[in-house]
Amino acid sequence: MELTERKKQILKIVVEHYIRTAEPVGSKAIAAQMKRRVSPATIRNELAELTEMGYLEQPHTSAGRAPTPKGYRLYVDELMERQRLSVRETEEINAVLRTRLKELDEIVAQAGRAVASFMNYPAYLTAAGKKKLAVRRFGLIPVDEWNCIGALMLNDNRVKSHLLRMQLKVEPEQFPMLTNLLNAHFTEIPADKMGEKLMDLTEQIPAPLFLLLSQLIAVAGDALEEQQQKIVTAGARALLKLPEFRDAEKAHELMGLLSDGKEHLPVPTDKEPMKVLIGPENVADALKDTSVVVASYDIGEDMRGLVGVVGPTRMDYGAVIARLSGFADGLTRLLDPHAEPLKEDKET
Repeated sequence: MELTERKKQILKIVVEHYIRTAEPVGSKAIAAQMKRRVSPATIRNELAELTEMGYLEQPHTSAGRAPTPKGYRLYVDELMERQRLSVRETEEINAVLRTRLKELDEIVAQAGRAVASFMNYPAYLTAAGKKKLAVRRFGLIPVDEWNCIGALMLNDNRVKSHLLRMQLKVEPEQFPMLTNLLNAHFTEIPADKMGEKLMDLTEQIPAPLFLLLSQLIAVAGDALEEQQQKIVTAGARALLKLPEFRDAEKAHELMGLLSDGKEHLPVPTDKEPMKVLIGPENVADALKDTSVVVASYDIGEDMRGLVGVVGPTRMDYGAVIARLSGFADGLTRLLDPHAEPLKEDKET
């Protein structure tokens, strides 16, 4: 069967009606919106063919049709009208992002809450280096005879410190030698190579120093893994307002992923500024009945971030894409001290 222009027009009407109402649409409602006069009987035939082709489905015993993920994909790729931000939306995004904060983690957390509130969908943000993280420099500071502070400067200029309880006593005069050893062998290498380096030194240094060295390498590995891709989520409770998630079990599963399974949220690694994943295109089972829209933004200093929203497959894709693009652009400008504020679109 051929996907004719009339079929595409009908599919567009069904998708946009379902986005607005969350209710299946019938042939009479479609006929009222067709640009050229088409009989309900003809439309019913087209709906049947669109259903057979996999673009629509007939929920339960309803006479109306609803889009499938395949239908939403065609809509997003070919049929959706691209939207621009209104002056009011632009002003609101600028207001949200106007306050500059000193810490990147604070910016990400605040931006996540702002996106969730503005979009009325759960949101998540990431901030990660484009290059592989490594330790640039180690430091060891003795506290007393059984405790010391291990300090790490990462190659993205973040500094992490950790109080270490020593298993065997290390003399204060040994700390400079151990610090030099760390900086000679364990800097500028990824976390997965540190274990190999450590094993190479097993027979070269005394047991007390080796145990402390092992502790600090473990701390460094955890720090690198944590900072390589930090995900912040916000607004999970917004799901409870959507008819798709009135089923408590379905809502609980998705809210659990947003709070405890953040690592399963889509984090595209390609260079596309915007990514739309519809239904089964998402890998995580909890996201199979949702759509995820993700936009990228630049942080500077060789770092990149992602801002995404999770919602029903009937989300208003045009509005979500436009608004998320506005947030991503605003974050890029916020994090670049030389950038101008997001400009208002006077044509809208």
